Amino acid sequence: MTMDAVITDLVLETFRLNGRLLASGDALVADLGLTSARWQVIGAMALSPVPLSVAQIARNMGLTRQAVQRLANEMEADGLMRFAPNPHHQRAKLVVLSLCGKTAFAGAMKRQTAWANKLANGVTAREIATAAAMLRRLRQRLERMENGQRSARQPQSATKS
Repeated sequence: MTMDAVITDLVLETFRLNGRLLASGDALVADLGLTSARWQVIGAMALSPVPLSVAQIARNMGLTRQAVQRLANEMEADGLMRFAPNPHHQRAKLVVLSLCGKTAFAGAMKRQTAWANKLANGVTAREIATAAAMLRRLRQRLERMENGQRSARQPQSATKS
């Protein structure tokens, strides 16, 4: 197989896996008032040592700011989180988990542990770590490529001769 065929197969399999992970995650946490998307955002908040803005969560998770903002607004309405003043930016509020949000996240993580162990049955930790490392390298390469494209699109500043 050529490299382009191999990478295309990997990308397609990753899309299929992503779809299955989202569906499985939705089913796992539905009765906690979460979806996979909400769980992902709540996880970013819960695992951060400091409160984050919507834009920071989006960057950290590889999501759009608009998608995270929509989820944050929904979760605020459902009592899972609240917006707090940001001392570093007047308009970009910080997102803070409520007690209800912390409880939902703890419940999701408790379920996730048993689910992950069942999913990994018959696969070694080394195989999983190797796969994760390779996916991380590809993601980082994509990020560098995207950053390079953004830099190339930005107009060059005028220089004096």
